[in-house]
Amino acid sequence: MDKPYSKRLVKPALFLDRDGVIIHNRANYVRSWEDVKIYPYSLPAIRQLSPHFSIFIITNQSPIGRGLLEEQEIIQINTKLKNLIIEAGGRVDQIYYCPHAPQDNCSCRKPKPGMIQQAAADYKVDLLSSWLIGDAISDIQAGINAGIPNNILLQTGRGKKQLLKSPPGLNYLIETNLRSAAKKILSTLS
Repeated sequence: MDKPYSKRLVKPALFLDRDGVIIHNRANYVRSWEDVKIYPYSLPAIRQLSPHFSIFIITNQSPIGRGLLEEQEIIQINTKLKNLIIEAGGRVDQIYYCPHAPQDNCSCRKPKPGMIQQAAADYKVDLLSSWLIGDAISDIQAGINAGIPNNILLQTGRGKKQLLKSPPGLNYLIETNLRSAAKKILSTLS
C-alpha cells in the first residue's frame, strides 16, 4: 500500500540571484572566473541560512544566448562559486541558469518563473514558505509569478536603481545586502 504524501518531504527554499547578490555585477557580464568578485558578506550569510532552507541560485545568463560565452564557461564559473560556498560552510542544492537571450521568449528567463518552478518540482519545495532574494525587479517578479510571498530586493548590484523602476503595487521587502537579508529571514524563524 502506498503511503500518503508526507508534508515532511516538502521544504522551504531560498532562491538567490547570482550577480548583484552573491557576486558583483559587471557591465559586460561575468565572462570568466577572473571577473568574479564576491561580496564579503555573502558567503557567511549563505552559511547562516543553509541549515534552514534548500538553497538555489537562479540566474539569467544571456551571454550564452547572445553568443558571447559558451555554456561550459558558465558551468565552470557556477561550479567554482558553489565550491567556495561549500568551503565557507554553506551549501547550494542546485544552480539553475537561463541561457537564452531576452528575445527568445523562453519560460525560464526571469521575470518568468520557470527556474523556480523547476527547482520546486526537482526538490519538492514549499514555495509558500520560501524566500527569494534579488537585485532586480525581474527577480522579484519571478518570485511573485512562482507564488513566493517573501521576496527581498537588495540595494547591492542594480538594486538601488531598480527601486526607482518598481511598478506600483509590487509587494517586496528592501534590504541593504545579503547579510541584512539573512538577519531579516532568520528573525522570522524564531
